[in-house]
Amino acid sequence: MAIILLDRIVAAAAAVRRVVTGQADVSRAAWVAVLAALGVVVATVVSIISVVRTPEQLAPVTLDAPPSVDQLGTPTPGTPRGQAHPAATSPTTAASPSVSAAPPPVESPTSAPAATPSSASPTPAALAADFAIEDKALLSYGAAVTIDNPGPVPVAQWTLAITLPRESLRVSAVQGARATQDGAVWTFVPDGSAGQVPGSASARVTFRVNGAAVGATPTACTIDGVTCGGLSN
Repeated sequence: MAIILLDRIVAAAAAVRRVVTGQADVSRAAWVAVLAALGVVVATVVSIISVVRTPEQLAPVTLDAPPSVDQLGTPTPGTPRGQAHPAATSPTTAASPSVSAAPPPVESPTSAPAATPSSASPTPAALAADFAIEDKALLSYGAAVTIDNPGPVPVAQWTLAITLPRESLRVSAVQGARATQDGAVWTFVPDGSAGQVPGSASARVTFRVNGAAVGATPTACTIDGVTCGGLSN
């Protein structure tokens, strides 16, 4: 625009000079051109004055700032100039857990439960018996059987079996037991609490055999199936 205005000003000045100097024919058209040139000059001057007086009305032309090195990123070897690369991002550090895992609780060793005594009754020991003749008469004799308990547990139940030579023989005056007859076999069992054999002790059963001489001694004697001692064959 400035170049066009300057060109018009120069053309107008040349026309005016020709008119003044008389080098050109003064015609109506020449005067019109001169007046037009003067109008252009005046308009130009007015425009320049208005711009100078109100410079804030003109929006300044700004240029974008060149991108920074951080935005372009560091060029890698072998990459042509002018090719932008995305900015390198630093690896993020994994956030450490705020609460560390608690170690598993250590169980304190528990003591073994104390052995409790068995509720079952202890087994009593096997009994032993010893037969003996205590007094002699013409048609009878007195006998005694000693029952021994070698164990610490009392024995409340036992069975003493006496086999006599004949079924006609009778047993009387029984103490420490209760007697029953089955042929020639006489069975003795405890008579209530009096017949209990204490632990590591003994009990006695006494009776009298009637209707026989002294030689009619028992042919067999057992205590709970165990042969008695003291019998003479």
